[in-house]
Amino acid sequence: MNVRRRLIPAALASALGLGALTACSSDSAATGNTDKFDVVASFYPMAFLAEQIGGAHANVTSLTEPGQEPHDLELSTQQRAQLEEADAALYLKGLQPAVDEAVGQTGIETKIDAAGLTHLEDHGTGGHTHEGEEGHSEEEENHSEEEHGRDPHVWLDPVKYAEIAQGVGKAFEKADPDHAADYKKNTEALVTKLKGLDGDFENGLKNTKSKVFFTNHAAFGYLAERYGLTQEAISGVDPDSEPSGARVRELQQEAKADGVTTVFYETLVSDKTAKTLARDANLKTDVLDPLEGITDKSRGDDYFQVMEANLKALQKALGAK
Repeated sequence: MNVRRRLIPAALASALGLGALTACSSDSAATGNTDKFDVVASFYPMAFLAEQIGGAHANVTSLTEPGQEPHDLELSTQQRAQLEEADAALYLKGLQPAVDEAVGQTGIETKIDAAGLTHLEDHGTGGHTHEGEEGHSEEEENHSEEEHGRDPHVWLDPVKYAEIAQGVGKAFEKADPDHAADYKKNTEALVTKLKGLDGDFENGLKNTKSKVFFTNHAAFGYLAERYGLTQEAISGVDPDSEPSGARVRELQQEAKADGVTTVFYETLVSDKTAKTLARDANLKTDVLDPLEGITDKSRGDDYFQVMEANLKALQKALGAK
């Protein structure tokens, strides 16, 4: 196998207490100490790509534990050492600052930035300007500026996810040419499945009573744009606090005007805001999973199963005909 190894010096390994590095996720093998193509992925959507494309030739570990909120990830010394030992790092620049910094500091040869394999856009909160919300703190204003940067949630658009998959496949082929044919074959199979998923969403959301959905996390901008929908996120409000009266009234009016029936929440953050809004606006609640990780609360065991569950939830909420 033509893969160049980067081993941590024995003295440093001893100092760090690293006999054999273990992965973050409990079901993964050690990184950098196998005969396979060792890939460290930043979080679930990247790990899923690496596993699907790498197949039997890749040993994939994730820096983000199942159930851990990826945006706020901080890396341990051991995780940084994992990166040094890996053959490749697969990450999405802009989503996890700690990972961006760590990857940039490593001497790892194959650094695959998924954000550079497709076009990222600015979706903001996906909704309208919110009036009647005064007294924002400097922290909230800075957060708002971040939200209006490039939206990193590209994996929720099967078409863009397929573009990334193709780029990852080519990177694997170049880094591990001994198994290039298999990587290419696996990539083509994955892209075919993603095209099928895209078709399911396009057909399933083509005829709906409403095109607007409410969510407490502005993660679905690419999905909404792809299938002619409008995402309305509850923004300007901390996830653990209740929305302002003005915001509730605004959403109540929009719900009536656009036939909105449901406020979506997700599995990795508090559902308090969504449920408060739903109660005050007389709306239902349901889960729309941004697929930042798979847990026992997820509606499926992998990317495709959860995305199909998301489609069913959207069809129900939007009144698919």
